[in-house]
Amino acid sequence: MNFLSKNIKHIRVLKGLTQEQFADDFSVSRSRISSYEENRAVPPIDFIIELSIFFGVPIDVLVKNDLSKSKNESFIEVGNQRILFPIMVDDANEDLIEIISTEASAGYLNGYADPEYVEDLQKIKLPFLPAGKHRAFPIKGDSMLPTKSGAFVIAKFLEDIQEVKEGKTYIVLTQNDGLTYKRVYKKEENRLLLVPDNKKYNAYEVHLENVLELWEYTCCINTQEYDEHELKISNIALMLNQLGVELKALKKLIA
Repeated sequence: MNFLSKNIKHIRVLKGLTQEQFADDFSVSRSRISSYEENRAVPPIDFIIELSIFFGVPIDVLVKNDLSKSKNESFIEVGNQRILFPIMVDDANEDLIEIISTEASAGYLNGYADPEYVEDLQKIKLPFLPAGKHRAFPIKGDSMLPTKSGAFVIAKFLEDIQEVKEGKTYIVLTQNDGLTYKRVYKKEENRLLLVPDNKKYNAYEVHLENVLELWEYTCCINTQEYDEHELKISNIALMLNQLGVELKALKKLIA
């Protein structure tokens, strides 16, 4: 389905331009812009290319995706070839977040830049979230106790990797490993240290060039109830982790 005419009008309005002002920017008549927006005429390819540059939106996204679902211009450029889709809203203008299901997570590395992949993701509304672009990611394994395998971490997209907060947890997408959930620390020479809370797993470094996306933890939704045995194990693991941090701080004071 072609959404070009609908998208031209929607983004023009978001930019606060009248048809006359928009026509002046492109050195064409107002009636020509009107015909494009009302789908009475199809813009030539050179005009579509100019639109793509003007809006900062790839041509395939401009043509194939309904951008009117966004309530603002929150198109986030990542690299030279892709954008992160804007914050989506429902009919009541409430923010929606995309859910990366366990099945979909396997293809996230290949699909995260594909508008059709993103468009097909299920979406939910969580009104208590702070402002920003959020997604829900499934957690696998026990490397981040007490977060249980099968839970979903709701995280906010981090536009600038340099804004990483030391020791906070993030969903990290890398070229080599796909999605992972870890505690993140900055290292020298443009590297990040990814540290699991469960100390039976090793920390490892990734170069910033290999990091495709960073999503900062907002909240967690458990899909299974903890039993008493698991809670004890989780509490002990958390206590030992905190003790390790305190010991490291103590060593620095003594040194």
